[in-house]
Amino acid sequence: MAAAESNTGEPRGPGRPGASARPVPRETEILRRGMETFAELGYERTTARELAKRLGVSHNFIHDRFGSKANFWRAVVDALLADDQLERRELLDADIDDAEMIRAVIVHFYQSAVEAPLLARLLADEFGRESERLDYLYDRYVAPTLEPLVPAVERLMAAGRMPTVPLDVLFFAVISPVAGLVQLPLAHRLGRPQPVTTDSQARTARDLANLVAGGLLGEHPH
Repeated sequence: MAAAESNTGEPRGPGRPGASARPVPRETEILRRGMETFAELGYERTTARELAKRLGVSHNFIHDRFGSKANFWRAVVDALLADDQLERRELLDADIDDAEMIRAVIVHFYQSAVEAPLLARLLADEFGRESERLDYLYDRYVAPTLEPLVPAVERLMAAGRMPTVPLDVLFFAVISPVAGLVQLPLAHRLGRPQPVTTDSQARTARDLANLVAGGLLGEHPH
């Protein structure tokens, strides 16, 4: 099939918009809208057509730019987790006590959930089903976080400073309370004041971190 031509009569390469095409949003905006769509609909229900509609691009944009919906999903996740992972790595590499490290990671985890609630919703959905995406999340983000934490946890358990429980139980004891930061309609019915602001969510994240870390580490801050 002959290549499409521009209004100058010259062939136009694949994915290159014509003169009348709408301008493509900036990369950060594309990834933000992609996150909104995946978080709202889930991966399977997010079609290329729906993505094109919400991103304001042509129907073949995702394929031309990213190669596939799966590649676009990974680009969305990487864009949102790259800085988060770097910050967490700095915490894990810090020269601090085991208990301080556990507390710092828990605080950072809840703060991150406040800053990116849609990501927390997406992760909750993906953690509940077997898929290549779960493998990607675990291998690239979960395992690298847990690997340096496990020795610290084992030392704290051996010293009687943490309850001796399986790692999976400990993991879900920390991640499950994120629901309190992102499930706002239920939170309001339980008495959380409105409107919710960045500052109020940050306070809730701190309260949650104090409650969870204090319970795990036998601390009872006032």
